[in-house]
Amino acid sequence: MSLGRRGAVAAGAGLALALAARPAAARAEAPASRRPRTVFVAGDSTAAQKYADAAPETGWGMALPFFLHRGVAVANHAVNGRSTKSFLDEGRLEPIAAALRPGDVLLVQFGHNDAKTADPARHTAPRGAYQDNLRLFAETARARGALPVIATSVERRRFDAAGNAQRTLGDYPAAAREAAALSGVPLLDVEALSLALWQRLGPEATKTYFNWTATEQDNTHFNPPGAIEVARLVARELLRTRVLAPRETRRLDDDVPTDRITWPPAGPSAP
Repeated sequence: MSLGRRGAVAAGAGLALALAARPAAARAEAPASRRPRTVFVAGDSTAAQKYADAAPETGWGMALPFFLHRGVAVANHAVNGRSTKSFLDEGRLEPIAAALRPGDVLLVQFGHNDAKTADPARHTAPRGAYQDNLRLFAETARARGALPVIATSVERRRFDAAGNAQRTLGDYPAAAREAAALSGVPLLDVEALSLALWQRLGPEATKTYFNWTATEQDNTHFNPPGAIEVARLVARELLRTRVLAPRETRRLDDDVPTDRITWPPAGPSAP
């Protein structure tokens, strides 16, 4: 049952407060687990893991590990079709919070589905529930000793008649920038960087970066080349903002063969 925006924020705030009471226990768990530092990704279909039935569609979260050293893992919790609201209402932040350890990163990228005004289960006002929800993600990460990071949404492929890449995300990128600044959270401006990349590539070349196939012309989701390049933007921003150290990144300027992308068969555990 949906909690509604206020219910989700209130429930999540309670979660953050409860977790804040356990910092010593969280610190005690970290040495025992001996697992790598982990970048948790909370987001939508542009980042999500895809399966064989969706190939060649590729989320940028699938390519992010190519740019991180083995001492940094990626836990991709992004799910198709989710907004900040529906992600919280479905309880998807709780397992992330339970898994976070001090020093981990919670990377949050939403906006595409928050903008769906006709869908009350997903829509949030950019300078209202959207910013409140981003703040909740940040507070939850901090309560576990992890570092929250807000990313503006990656841009779609849209060009005007003159070949100029167009913004499609309304006020959500600006609202995300404001939320990051007000919360003192590192910002990855993926919207601005991806828009500049699409502009450099142009209308025709970008077709090979998005999920354009013989049967589909998708200007939102990526093929392997697009997922790899967006993941590269994300990794570079994680380095630029000092969320990750130079020793934690790799191959930022190297070509990554697209055949390194694989799609596991869908199974019972697939989202």
